[in-house]
Amino acid sequence: MPRTDDTASFKAHRTPVQSHHASGQRSQVSLQFYTEIIGMDLIEEQNHGDYTLYFLTFDRSDGKLSPAERKAERLNREGILELTHNHGTESLESTPYHSGNSEPRGFGHIAITVADVEAACARFEKLGVSFKKRLTDGKMKDIAFILDPDGYWIEVLQDTIVRN
Repeated sequence: MPRTDDTASFKAHRTPVQSHHASGQRSQVSLQFYTEIIGMDLIEEQNHGDYTLYFLTFDRSDGKLSPAERKAERLNREGILELTHNHGTESLESTPYHSGNSEPRGFGHIAITVADVEAACARFEKLGVSFKKRLTDGKMKDIAFILDPDGYWIEVLQDTIVRN
């Protein structure tokens, strides 16, 4: 169905996921994963007392936007990842969240595109990232799935596949 005047302004804004590793004693493992391994930027952090929200996205300004400008732009962007840390969960032995990738199934996965999927996977391997599916596994040899610290699947695929 084509977009209409009624839906012309609609955007896929963000994907919220619960994170057991976003803060506290776990040294912000999830934030470090998404910023240092995936390359996203933390554009805003909101502490709401019982929980904290972390908004991450890819900075397409080549560092030209200030943190304040990135924050102001947040509501106009698509593809934002929102990590939710419920305070107190970091002291639990295991995560109280369900990734949706085991029974009962639900949430599927996050996906990122990269310029060179083989180089990206080699980098993830070198950094010790856990894989759910390597490029050499299964029938689909052009995609991989890595796992974030909370067990969420991240699909990694070549950006030319998406463009074609």
